Amino acid sequence: MNQAQRHEFFTILRAENPEPTTELNYSSAFELLIAVILSAQATDVGVNKATDKLYPVANTPEAILKLGIDGLKEYIKTIGLFNSKAENVIKTCHQLLEKHNGEVPQDRAALEALPGVGRKTANVILNTVFRQPVMAVDTHIFRLSNRTGLAKGKTVRAVEDKLMKVVPAEFMLDAHHWLILHGRYICTARKPKCEQCSVTHVCDYYRDIKRRTSRAD
Repeated sequence: MNQAQRHEFFTILRAENPEPTTELNYSSAFELLIAVILSAQATDVGVNKATDKLYPVANTPEAILKLGIDGLKEYIKTIGLFNSKAENVIKTCHQLLEKHNGEVPQDRAALEALPGVGRKTANVILNTVFRQPVMAVDTHIFRLSNRTGLAKGKTVRAVEDKLMKVVPAEFMLDAHHWLILHGRYICTARKPKCEQCSVTHVCDYYRDIKRRTSRAD
């Protein structure tokens, strides 16, 4: 995919969804931080079911610490790896209060220092809450970027770095959301829904399919 095709790719996705955002439910930076920590190896739907019950009761570091680790587990026990996630959330709440006055920090180093927060989670917060032009690459975006030819790389970091270079600046703030939604619902892992895709004309994968089909004929 060349630069003109990348521009066409994002122009179409923007036209279809002018104001994309995360599918995690949240109303504050802290709520999104906790939701993203909980979302590792879990679905957004599953996380939302848990946080929809948790946040009306506890949606600040102080309130979650009052629940305690056992009380928190009762709300998130339907989420995979909930034991380790509960420990990380409690530790993160302590650290937010001790080092950041209970506020979610706006820089990568401080975010990545929080328990349970890696580079991808930090990028989600920086982009979604603080509107910084960064790229959070998950499995959906990694797959889609390589499959379509948008940004090929053998590692998540390689794909992130390539996307930061090749995504046109006008699309950067929302590119993460367009890509994750397209990968989640259209460019799926096992059977990509090419017949429903609006960007097949700039997709390396689809062009390869068409070439193989024409040769077979």
